[in-house]
Amino acid sequence: MTPDVADPENVPTRRPFPGGWAAMVAVAALVALGLILWFVAAPGDEDSSAVPTAGSADAGFARDMAVHHQQAVELSFIVRDRTDNEDVRRLAYDIAQTQANQRGMLLGWLDLWGLPKTSADGYMSWMNGGHSGHQTEDGSLMPGMATDTEIDQLREAGGKDAEILYLQLLTDHHMGGVDMARACAQQCEVPQERQLAQGMVDAQQSEMQLMADMLRERGSAPR
Repeated sequence: MTPDVADPENVPTRRPFPGGWAAMVAVAALVALGLILWFVAAPGDEDSSAVPTAGSADAGFARDMAVHHQQAVELSFIVRDRTDNEDVRRLAYDIAQTQANQRGMLLGWLDLWGLPKTSADGYMSWMNGGHSGHQTEDGSLMPGMATDTEIDQLREAGGKDAEILYLQLLTDHHMGGVDMARACAQQCEVPQERQLAQGMVDAQQSEMQLMADMLRERGSAPR
């Protein structure tokens, strides 16, 4: 399971975040609150005033991607302390800040809609042909998410080994996230949420290419 810095009631805590970047994440969450209001008020090509239902793709994507993003933030915090390489640390910082910001928006939408942050139907049930009940015995909640064993391996690795494992785990993570975001871009009804989802697709595909290049520089490759 992963720690929750934006909503302690949503996801059980694995381990407290160390200092430094924790303040950054808190600021990103505050920025996200302002962006939520802008997105909700922003004009769209469809009526965005209707509140989605708890079982809708809009609510399901917001719930599941908030959890998915939280693990990327956790992995980025871990690698920060396992390497001195500035390129990897900079990438990890960017991923942590971006995904903490987006996570704040997703949870904020659920609050504005008055919808629960968990679903009795399990993860991914909102997707057409989704993966409800994906959770494995080793803690992988959704496609692309690292297992508890992989997270522990990253905590124990150092230097180049930590860099390679982080880049591989985040590549897998992004692949799962892109599939989810693409599904929302096709299925979600709220235009602002579809816009955010498509932005995730574009940004994470670009980051996957960057991570492939960084792995190649280290004599490795995506898994």
